[in-house]
Amino acid sequence: MAESSFTPGSFDAGAGPVVAFHDVAIGFDGHEVLHDLSFHVEHGETRIILGPAGCGKSLILKLANGLLEPDRGEVCVFGRSLGGMTEAERFDLRAHVGMVFQESALFDSINVEDNVAYRLREEGAPAEETHTRVQEALRFVELEKAIDKYPSELSGGMRRRVSIARAIINRPDLILYDSPTGGLDPITSTTIIELVVKQRDVSHTTSLLITHRLQDAFTLATHRYNSDLGRMELIPDGKIDDSTKFLVLHEGKKVFDGTTLELTHSNDPFLREFLT
Repeated sequence: MAESSFTPGSFDAGAGPVVAFHDVAIGFDGHEVLHDLSFHVEHGETRIILGPAGCGKSLILKLANGLLEPDRGEVCVFGRSLGGMTEAERFDLRAHVGMVFQESALFDSINVEDNVAYRLREEGAPAEETHTRVQEALRFVELEKAIDKYPSELSGGMRRRVSIARAIINRPDLILYDSPTGGLDPITSTTIIELVVKQRDVSHTTSLLITHRLQDAFTLATHRYNSDLGRMELIPDGKIDDSTKFLVLHEGKKVFDGTTLELTHSNDPFLREFLT
């Protein structure tokens, strides 16, 4: 494998957006799914992606992670165009991006520690350091006691928390959440959203998050993590988290890109119907 010079770990917040889509389009079998999509995500921002099923939300994450290439347009991550990257550079990029899959995507044949440690071991990290980092990640998601368990021994919510631990193990500059509460009951969904809020407010990690639950989206916007109390709480005085913004798609096109208040006060007929 060719040596790569791509080192996003030293990303400069003043260097520009962490993620930027410029007139991006992609389709399959003659059907265009995303149409000339443009948006950007700044350092420390949480961008919530909303829209009906089939509108291309998951494609955004795959494009941002370099797993797909657009038919036209440009995707930039950490200030670099993915279109001009070698395979070695894309591999290095993914080492600085955490991914939380909708169905957790854990390896059933290995225990929690090995699942969380997988990426570090692939990168050749020392065993003692890896074990310490796994413990830290599991402590963050409040699952340290499950370190020796197998995925089959965990509930759906616990598996999703392990997936988050795996995503943050390498202290990424960007986290991609693909419907992290999908298929979970409301109470368990809230515990997962609390972890997302915790990651946002404690580590200030830039993130893109897809959700089908409006309640989850607005919980992110209206809550903060209180480190002293060790839990999520409503932001006082009806205030909104400024770092959380929205991108709404409809039929593969951007219909909204902005703040929570701008979204809730929009007079656009589609948005008003979608939010009710």
